[in-house]
Amino acid sequence: MTKGPIRLDVAVGYAAPRAGIPAAVSFRKWVAAALAGRIREADLAIRIVDEKEGRSLNHHYRGKDYATNVLSFPAELPEGLPEGVKLPLLGDLVLCAPVIAREAQEQGKPLAAHYAHLTVHGALHLLGWDHEDAREAEAMEQLEREILAGMGLPDPYLES
Repeated sequence: MTKGPIRLDVAVGYAAPRAGIPAAVSFRKWVAAALAGRIREADLAIRIVDEKEGRSLNHHYRGKDYATNVLSFPAELPEGLPEGVKLPLLGDLVLCAPVIAREAQEQGKPLAAHYAHLTVHGALHLLGWDHEDAREAEAMEQLEREILAGMGLPDPYLES
């Protein structure tokens, strides 16, 4: 765990209609909560997309022909950086607005809380967390619960 404030640069791009989508300041707050105590500095980008772009990206990078709620793309930094040079580039998150809105409605969750959860989830993926097996999934879900509770948000895994 790292101590002290995080130096964070989050660029948020909107490639979908902004109606109902949280403001950039909210995404920054959620990323900061996910990274707090885990990393000292980070630069990342968040892109909010429509279903067409979300499907295209998921198909291209994961071979899945549907739009998913969040995609995480950890930065692949070049090898051979001079000693002492550390780039704080963490990676990119892609959030698919129509999928997130549909899921929030189907699950009876407030839209902003669902965006917060998926932003935290994606940021943890950028740090290397995964849920490929039951043990990893349980650990990641518990960490997400703790981060969200720290912001006063409900457990995203409770059935409504």
